[in-house]
Amino acid sequence: MSETEKTPLIGLTLEGLRAVAQEVGLQPYAAKQLAAWLYVKRVSDTASVTDISKAGRERLAERYRVGLEPPIAEARSADGTVKYLFRGAPQRDVEAVYIPDHDRATLCVSSQAGCKMGCTFCMTGQQGFHGQLTAHQIINQVLAIPESASLTNLVFMGMGEPTDNLGAVLTAIEILTAPWGLAWSPKRITVSTIGKTDGLRTLLDCTKVHIAISVHSPFADERARMMPVERAYPVAGVMELLRRYDFAHQRRLSVEYIMWRGINDDFKHADALARLLRGTSARANLIRYHVTPGSQLRPPSTAVMEAFRDRLNAAGIVATIRASRGEDIEAACGMLAGKKADADKADAAPGATPTDNHQHIS
Repeated sequence: MSETEKTPLIGLTLEGLRAVAQEVGLQPYAAKQLAAWLYVKRVSDTASVTDISKAGRERLAERYRVGLEPPIAEARSADGTVKYLFRGAPQRDVEAVYIPDHDRATLCVSSQAGCKMGCTFCMTGQQGFHGQLTAHQIINQVLAIPESASLTNLVFMGMGEPTDNLGAVLTAIEILTAPWGLAWSPKRITVSTIGKTDGLRTLLDCTKVHIAISVHSPFADERARMMPVERAYPVAGVMELLRRYDFAHQRRLSVEYIMWRGINDDFKHADALARLLRGTSARANLIRYHVTPGSQLRPPSTAVMEAFRDRLNAAGIVATIRASRGEDIEAACGMLAGKKADADKADAAPGATPTDNHQHIS
């Protein structure tokens, strides 16, 4: 069996590791030993698991590999932001973005290769859906970057809709938060979602992670034009669901609101957004639009964003303007993956010169 044909151990829960131990003839307690080597000591090969007998390691290595897979490309910003590209699906690689900010180090991870949701402003959405990521592929984004050990926060806000791949996302959260895993507090994790209420309800019931809802317009017809999910899961219904949960103590609720010049940046929108959020503890994160190639959309001025923020604050909604990061490396989701896919197509063309897939893309 070749190395790539072996099953990765990264991404398995304690229950999954127990099944592995049984399969290769190890004692049940070996599952916790494996978990410690994978998620605490973070070994890169099964030969390093030295508290398992040599014969046991050999049997393990016949069918399994640790599964750490380094990024295939990266782009580094002058502000310290780093976008990493990982193998995703056959037609689409995926991105993770590392964002250092004083004493915080946040990683935005992807949950799908592409996305089914079709939001008109989103570059990932315009690339279409190419496949679900496994728990291994999600956890690998966390463990395989050079800055892994310094991470303080993680956000499911990369490519894909997390509640559309809920099984793998819940498995990844279990590994991140379990005492046998990375042992993170759920307060270090945020899941950003467009609001599929069935998946959102499961996420709320099964975890204590923070929730971020992508709104972008408080008006149903306008939101539906930019976010088709509004037709199946109206944002008003999403907010009604969220009002039933306690966000005062163990978790935080926030609303993501990308702002576009002349589209959703006036006081009419601010007032309607305040009404939408009333009765929740949601904070509004106002996000300056990152211009993407071929788009006619533009961000509003700083003065307009500040006036919008102040209007929300006056209405009793805590609102902040999120600092833009990584614009010099086009840090909006999907750009690096799109460039890599275009480069691969060019390389495959007759007469093309082979290139190194592990190059830095800038």
